[in-house]
Amino acid sequence: MRFIPVSCEQRERMLRAVGACTVDELFEVIPEEVRLSRSLVLPPGLSEIELAAEMQAIAASNTGALVSFLGAGCYDHYIPAIVDAVVSKPAFFTAYTPYQPEISQGTLQAIYEYQSMICALTGMDVANASMYDGATALVEAALMAARITKRQRIVVSAAVHPEWREVLATYATSGMIDVVTCPASGGTTDRAALATLVTDAAAVLIASPSFLGCVEDVSAIAALAHDAGALMVVAANPVLLGVMEAPGTLGADIVVGEGQPLGNAMAFGGPGFGLFACRERFIRQMPGRIAGRTTDVDGRPGFVLTMQTREQHIRREKATSNICSNHALNALAASVYLASVGSAGLEGIGRVCVAKAHYLQGALIATGRFSAVTDGAFGNEFALSYSGDVGEMQRAMLERGFLAGLDLSRFSDEFAGIVLFAVTEKRTRAQMDRFVEQVVSL
Repeated sequence: MRFIPVSCEQRERMLRAVGACTVDELFEVIPEEVRLSRSLVLPPGLSEIELAAEMQAIAASNTGALVSFLGAGCYDHYIPAIVDAVVSKPAFFTAYTPYQPEISQGTLQAIYEYQSMICALTGMDVANASMYDGATALVEAALMAARITKRQRIVVSAAVHPEWREVLATYATSGMIDVVTCPASGGTTDRAALATLVTDAAAVLIASPSFLGCVEDVSAIAALAHDAGALMVVAANPVLLGVMEAPGTLGADIVVGEGQPLGNAMAFGGPGFGLFACRERFIRQMPGRIAGRTTDVDGRPGFVLTMQTREQHIRREKATSNICSNHALNALAASVYLASVGSAGLEGIGRVCVAKAHYLQGALIATGRFSAVTDGAFGNEFALSYSGDVGEMQRAMLERGFLAGLDLSRFSDEFAGIVLFAVTEKRTRAQMDRFVEQVVSL
């Protein structure tokens, strides 16, 4: 952020206001023995040209751009220049909660537009102003389902991201919910096992695509959940919703997801933001906050915060969530991204990602070094078993400029030797062909 120092006159006025003659007097309360008694050891100052050259020299020591096939929740998508241009405006990045609508119409409208876009993507009726990330959105969906159904049992598929399930397990230690894991088979939820577990459940939690990239039969699982009186919660990839049928049309009651793919940089894994949308009849149990559109006394349209069922607004025992903030700036980036690419553009991006992922999967299997782990439909991610040492392969490929997928053994011994690859629209055919050639040469 820009720094604008005060003038000498302004500094003198502030000192007089607190009864001090000099800035040094402000520090007299600090004991002498803990004060620095020498001058700071700093290098001499640099001119702007010298400083720019110094920074360029430091930057030159960084590793060059890597071709990334990493995914598992954080993806290397292209971000249009307009996204950073808009979110860098001080009016947006200095704002916190727009409590005063009369001076926050821009921020409130941006949130309202974001919510509208998420509803269109997910097939849901209402969406909130975002959660912290995909994992906390999933947890909040589970807690919300428990409040609605007056049940505690939460059935989560083993095909959901392991780290998201860890967050869910952490929340479960509060005693508010009981979490039961349904086995997965072939990268998707084992529906036969689910049928025996869903009795008396508050919700069934799945991800489609799953952690291994496989597409779930959402309609069939939703039928099992609803027959048992449980709600259906689906975690979705927002970019792939450009080509996949909206979960809302397949029977989902709540849709969550990680919003990072929508115009947010990978940035060493964060921050992202959590998508959260649901049926209108559940709106009063929705966590977080919602921006709504209304009219003022003169009939002019305006935007306000509504349905603020948060701890800082109502009695703690009546609150729907103890998450009293959100990631509005990240959600704004998603709004700008979606507005810039449009529905046709998002569909095109999704189609390209899926097509390129299928091309790379086929090319890797053809080398004889990899074999398929699942045989179902998948989106832009897929898991393959590697015939050699995964760690050695990834280190060798890193030296050659590639991030060769995610070694899944970090999550469980059952994933030993299995690599999860993700492909986005940024990966060219030449990059994928070169990657395959380099793997074969190891």
